[in-house]
Amino acid sequence: MKSLPVIVIVLAVAGCATAVLASRSAAGPPAAPPPCPQRWGGEAPGGWVPGPSGVAGAGGSLVPGDPVSALICAYPGDNTHPGGTRLAGSRSLTEGAVAMARDLDYLPAAGKTPLGPCTLMGGPMTNYLVRFVYDDGKVLWLGSAEEVNSCVTTTNGAVSSPSYIGPEITAAYESGTWRPVRPADPCQGRPTGRRGQNKQMVPEGAVSVLACGQSDRPDAPAVRREHDAETAESLTRALNSLGTRPGDNTCRRISDLRERPFQLRFRYPDGPAAIVDVMPGCVPMVNNGLLQADADDTVRELTKAASPYAR
Repeated sequence: MKSLPVIVIVLAVAGCATAVLASRSAAGPPAAPPPCPQRWGGEAPGGWVPGPSGVAGAGGSLVPGDPVSALICAYPGDNTHPGGTRLAGSRSLTEGAVAMARDLDYLPAAGKTPLGPCTLMGGPMTNYLVRFVYDDGKVLWLGSAEEVNSCVTTTNGAVSSPSYIGPEITAAYESGTWRPVRPADPCQGRPTGRRGQNKQMVPEGAVSVLACGQSDRPDAPAVRREHDAETAESLTRALNSLGTRPGDNTCRRISDLRERPFQLRFRYPDGPAAIVDVMPGCVPMVNNGLLQADADDTVRELTKAASPYAR
């Protein structure tokens, strides 16, 4: 009599397992992910995906979570005829899909992102679609481009970023691996900005700040000054206290610009730097690529002290 309850329990568990297995079998394997579209459907460099994503978090970042694979589709052409180019080829990443997603997830993104004024040089352009697949079978498309003017929108269909990553995608397409370019000179590297800069001028947590400016001689290295965490925190607090508005990456000159413009690169324990352009003599005076603001006296004083040109 004592063994009867045990038999009942074992049978019940076995019955549940059978039901689960039958349910999985009936559902079948996940559907194959969609192939690369045969033509680029956008009318500009980047800024297009073939359909919206059902991936959770896609409304807040370009590539949320940890996809299990990435496929790059290439549509080469020129920027004078950016629409309707044919698919030239595709490449699956042999490694680095998760690293690529995490690097892209760090980029600043918002519902609408301004590119600001672009140079109008005609030349080669390759539009890209990157298809990320997740372990539940869901798919996220990312559209971007490499373009001679570096004037590109990167989007997942829900949010966009003005950060230029065309050369990195080209390198991944050619090699089959994702290895972001890390410049030897941090003042000369092409900045991408950092996640959260659509909401704050400077995201919290910077551990240092590098002030970069142009040298008087074109063949000389950039002028720079390193600042510690205390200075980074003071600048972050002051810049984030300003009333911001969506940026258009332009300014109106109000003086003779004797105080030269420079860039503040806020650095963090991981991920890219947060970039703030400081333009004394201009209105608005500060711009992070997504937000701009007029400076108050505190910001003027702190940025002047942090300037790479300060004596």
